[in-house]
Amino acid sequence: MLRSAWAAVLICSIATAADWRFIQRTVATGLRGGYQVTIADINGDRKPDLLVVASGMNELLWFENPTWERHVIAGGFKGMINAAAYDYNADGIPEIALAHGFSMRADQSPGILSILEHQGDPKGPWSVHEIDRLPTSHRIRWADIDGSGRKVLINAPLTGAKAVAPDYRQHVPLVYYRPSEWSRQLVGDENEGVMHGVFITDWDRNGRDAILTASFLGIHLYRYRASHEWKRDELAQGSPLAWPKSGVSDVAVGRLGAERFLATVEPWHGNEVALYRRSAAGVWERKVLDDTLDDTHSIVTADLDGDGRDELIVAQRGKPGRVLVYRLENGAWTRIVVEEGGVTAASCAAGDLNGDRRPDIVCVGSTTANLKWYEMIRPGLNRK
Repeated sequence: MLRSAWAAVLICSIATAADWRFIQRTVATGLRGGYQVTIADINGDRKPDLLVVASGMNELLWFENPTWERHVIAGGFKGMINAAAYDYNADGIPEIALAHGFSMRADQSPGILSILEHQGDPKGPWSVHEIDRLPTSHRIRWADIDGSGRKVLINAPLTGAKAVAPDYRQHVPLVYYRPSEWSRQLVGDENEGVMHGVFITDWDRNGRDAILTASFLGIHLYRYRASHEWKRDELAQGSPLAWPKSGVSDVAVGRLGAERFLATVEPWHGNEVALYRRSAAGVWERKVLDDTLDDTHSIVTADLDGDGRDELIVAQRGKPGRVLVYRLENGAWTRIVVEEGGVTAASCAAGDLNGDRRPDIVCVGSTTANLKWYEMIRPGLNRK
């Protein structure tokens, strides 16, 4: 049974590391196969809500801020794997793209892509409209690729349609769709093996979103050109281990003041957290921050303490299950254990959930089947 946070609040413990502390709240339980959490204003009240994909369930859910009441968007799905929200018709309520029908076996994964639209009340049932099928559709994101202010839907399958374990030796298509048309357009198919991570960023600071991909071949940057063509650049090759332990599993962009860096999980579902900083020669130099993890699934960045330098937030799905933060202080990176054992974190997101203008962390657990909110308390930071 799923319950709201305030119906059954668990401010169960405070994790500490030096002068950092996190208050933990359980928002929901019973989320079988918890896989992805995203922060989005689902009902248009200017408060960030939580959109949750739980692959072991057949209902797509959202939790309403501030009571965290549970709402069902739509049901009857199998193999849900990713969702992304964007208000492309500008009515104040986002439409939701959902990838479902997922399986690790490409020949058993139809890779259904559907668009969900509210019917006047976002708390009621939403309509479901299938727009495409592409085997192993896995990561979906919205991106303004041409600076028009109108986003397109990016779809990144996990593998090629005929790829098989353990090597998955085949090229993987990366595609996009323009709203209303929903005609599949190819970004590129140069990546090979498993393409597990996608990150959207205004790389050139020109109002145009670029796509970073994380695959067995490493980190690659795709940029849409005025000629309506895509340019692909290799930034780094990732783990130097032999295929299929090569490359990168997930990637995020962060800032250390004015400097941009890349943060990764390596290799696929791997044991390493790595950081890439660009040298004077323009080379992205790799440094492994931690190689002691197990089944690390995702990474995000956020400036948790407001010092102008982003921290890394890492979701470890493998035993014992952890939420970790890595922060730079006095020239060294320190690992902070936000929680251990209470959540087998498959996905984390960062955003201001309580309106105090500072990022919080929210994570969803796979085998623990829970959704948790971590609010940072640190001496010197005034919190409401």
